[in-house]
Amino acid sequence: MADEATNREAFRVQAEYSAAMDAPIVTRVCLSLGRVIDRTTATGRAVLDWPGDPVADAIVLRLMGGFHALHRSVADWGVSRVFRGELIDPTEVDVLIEEALQTHDAALLPWLDGPPQTNEAGRSAGLMTGLLHLAQRFGPKIELLEIGSSAGLNLLIDRYGFDLGGVRAGPDPAELSITPEWRGPPPPDVPIEIDSVRGVDIAPVDLIDDAAAERLAAYVWVDAIERQARIDTAIAMVRRYGVQLEAGDAADWVETRLAEPQAERVTRVLMHSVVWQYIPKSGRDRIRTAMASAGARAPAGKRLGWVMMEPNRDLHRHEVRVQGWPGETPMELVALTHAHGAWVEGLEPPYETRDYVMRGGGSVEA
Repeated sequence: MADEATNREAFRVQAEYSAAMDAPIVTRVCLSLGRVIDRTTATGRAVLDWPGDPVADAIVLRLMGGFHALHRSVADWGVSRVFRGELIDPTEVDVLIEEALQTHDAALLPWLDGPPQTNEAGRSAGLMTGLLHLAQRFGPKIELLEIGSSAGLNLLIDRYGFDLGGVRAGPDPAELSITPEWRGPPPPDVPIEIDSVRGVDIAPVDLIDDAAAERLAAYVWVDAIERQARIDTAIAMVRRYGVQLEAGDAADWVETRLAEPQAERVTRVLMHSVVWQYIPKSGRDRIRTAMASAGARAPAGKRLGWVMMEPNRDLHRHEVRVQGWPGETPMELVALTHAHGAWVEGLEPPYETRDYVMRGGGSVEA
C-alpha cells in the first residue's frame, strides 16, 4: 500500500518521464502539482491517500486530464495561461495551479475515478512494424484482434497510411498518414492485407458521444500539437466508418476469439499497446496460456501471431515484441518506439528473445 510520500513522488516520476518525451508544459504542471497538492480539497485527499500503486494506476495522468479539460473548455483563465506556456516561473505556476485545485475541486475529483483512456493512432506505427515482421514470416493476410482498444482508434489501422523508413503500408493516399521519424533498419518490405479488425475494452469509449470524445482528447498532452490534430482526424474517421469494438474482459474475449474457426492462410494476430499493466495478473496469465495453447495447435495453414507495444519505464521508451506460431522462436524484440509514435527504431537481428516484463509496475505516459 502506498503512503503520502509515495503518492506525492509520483508527480516527480511523471515529470521526469514527460521531460524525456519533450513535453515541457506537462512537466511543469506535474512538478507544480507535486508541490502544492494538499488535504484541503477532496481531490488532494484522494490523491495523497491513494491506496494502490500511484504510477501503475496513473493517478497523475488522471488528474492531468482534468486540468487539460479545464484549459480546453476555457474554464480557468489561469490554468490556460500555464497550458499555453505563457508562465514558466515555478512560483507563479504554483499559485495558479493551487487556485485551480481549490476552485475546481468538484470538477477535478471525478477524473480520478478511472484510468486514462489513452488512445493514440500514432502507436499504430509500432504495431504495423510488428505486423510486417509477421507478414514476412507467414504471408500477407492478417486477422487482427486488439485488447484494450479504448475508443478504437487503432482498429482503423487498415485505413491508415504508413511510411516506416521508406517502407509503405496501407492505402495511398490515406485520410490519416502516419510517418514517424525512422531510426535503424526499416521493417520488412512485404505486402500486408488486413482482412478484419476487432477489438475489446473493459470500458469502451463511444466517440459518438461528444463528451466522451472531448474527454479522450483531454488526455492528449497539450505540448503535442501534432497528436491533437491526429486524434481529431481519427475521431472523425471512427464516427464515419465505425469500428468493431466490444465491451468485455480481455482474457475472456481472447479465449473466445481463439476458439473460433480460422480461415486458411490467414494469420490471426493478438495486438495491444499500453494495456498490459491494466490487466490483472490472473488475466495476463490466462492470455499467455491461451496463446501458447492455440499456438501449439496451429497447423501450417492457420498461423497465430502476437504483436505488442508496451512500455519500458526505466528507459523511457516502448518495446515492440513479436511472436508467431507454428514455430519455436520465443517472443522477439524487433523495434523500440516513442510512446506516441513520434519515432520508431528498428533493431538488427539477432533479436532479443524473452517475454515482456513490466518494469516498475506500470507506465507513466498518455
